[in-house]
Amino acid sequence: MPAPTSHRAVHRTEIDAPADRVYALIRDAAEWPRHFTPTVHVERAELDARSERLRIWATANGEVKHWTSHRALDPEGQSVRFRQEVCSPPVAAMSGEWVLRDLPGGRCELTLHHAFAAVDDRPEDVEWITTATDRNSRTELANIKALAEAAGSDAELLFSFEDSETVHAPAEAVYAFLAEAGKWPDRLPHVSRLDLTEPSDGVQVMTMVTRANDGSEHTTESVRVCFPDELRIVYKQIGTPPLMTLHTGEWSIRDTGDGLLVTSQHTIRINESAIPEILGADATAADARARVRAHAA
Repeated sequence: MPAPTSHRAVHRTEIDAPADRVYALIRDAAEWPRHFTPTVHVERAELDARSERLRIWATANGEVKHWTSHRALDPEGQSVRFRQEVCSPPVAAMSGEWVLRDLPGGRCELTLHHAFAAVDDRPEDVEWITTATDRNSRTELANIKALAEAAGSDAELLFSFEDSETVHAPAEAVYAFLAEAGKWPDRLPHVSRLDLTEPSDGVQVMTMVTRANDGSEHTTESVRVCFPDELRIVYKQIGTPPLMTLHTGEWSIRDTGDGLLVTSQHTIRINESAIPEILGADATAADARARVRAHAA
């Protein structure tokens, strides 16, 4: 059979920040779930000083997709080339490059190139990939531009914390409790409702309604990636409460020799513009962090 037709896309933006700052954001793929709206989770394996393999879970056209990419890093040339080694249908092949170019005044231009092919060249699949590539590329470039131009401005808003509990029970039973989120309304008093779907092996999409101590309820939508062999579940909220613009997290289970240490880790970015309406005109980012921390406990 002939090879599928290759299609190309180019997206670019100018950024009021130095190229090395932008390159660092592109280089640090493990942080993409915090930086890029579509990215849910990244597992990174360094191959050598100039190359790496990434396993990426991300949303595309409202669906959760998973693929494996090889990246070649060129900090001197300010570029990163990538090629998907394992694609997610309807993608048959995908490759591309991030390219930075210095501009006068400490600014830069960032260009994102894609070359892709659809399984069996089906027109509807070509259109699906074209739409997803365009939407995600525009979003990622906008995310990078905002981050690079406002470097350090969210120091008061972005924070991480974790809670741990020692549990004396079989690890498989503890993991099952965490993985079987669809049963949480019957098991956890603060969970009012939970709708769970599993679009692919190891991937869960859930809409959850929880009740706070003051009786108020809020709805979140999350994508979870489950690693049963590692007794680990990572997640990203793709629909956050009003006081947050970001919430990623991880459940992990570790045998200490004297019980299982079950840890819930959170990374959250506060929605600064929502603070006055929710907490009052005099409230600060510290107040918002305390509110979120108390509700997560």
